[in-house]
Amino acid sequence: MKATIAPALLALALLGAGHAGAAPQDIKLPAENVKLRPARLPGYGIATQKCAICHSADYVSYQPPGLSLAQWTAEMKKMQQAYGAPIDDAEVEQLGAYLAVAYGSAKAKDPEIVAIARKADKPAAAAPAPSAAAGVDVQGLLAKNACLSCHGATQKIVGPAYHEVAVRYKGDPQAQARLEASIRGGSSGKWGAVPMPPFAGLKPEEVKALAAYVRQQ
Repeated sequence: MKATIAPALLALALLGAGHAGAAPQDIKLPAENVKLRPARLPGYGIATQKCAICHSADYVSYQPPGLSLAQWTAEMKKMQQAYGAPIDDAEVEQLGAYLAVAYGSAKAKDPEIVAIARKADKPAAAAPAPSAAAGVDVQGLLAKNACLSCHGATQKIVGPAYHEVAVRYKGDPQAQARLEASIRGGSSGKWGAVPMPPFAGLKPEEVKALAAYVRQQ
């Protein structure tokens, strides 16, 4: 009996040793090829900018078809409160309207949808202007747009560390312009397979301040 079992055990041991010494498998995710359905609603721009931070556009199509405005808005509220999505209450409302039209049962001409879209066109209540010395609140922008969910100052998370970006562009006379273009229009292929979504809703001075902040790291 021992003479029969020993060769089998030896074979299993050798097989296990072979697997242990094998090089780790390099897994490459497929390129993102699913796009959000376009719509002439403010929520569409918010969705392309912020939803792609955490998940693929294909995730939206997994939801039950025909959801109402109230149901989609509730989903966005859950994303904000339960999952920490970087969206404020106004954006929750705009996203709910867009998704209800593009993927649900609502129509762009529905009175509720029209009213929500008009809110985005109204100027926000005037807030106290920061002093000239304070300039743009970069830390506030980083938090509001979930930048630090993908980038650390010195540590790579999803995207490269800001210090790594600063080192690459050091000495490049076009560094500021290149970084501003990447922030405003998004970027893909420069730092790996995961693309950075565009932040087209930022003001020019905000984009400029963020690019300058990255270069200083």
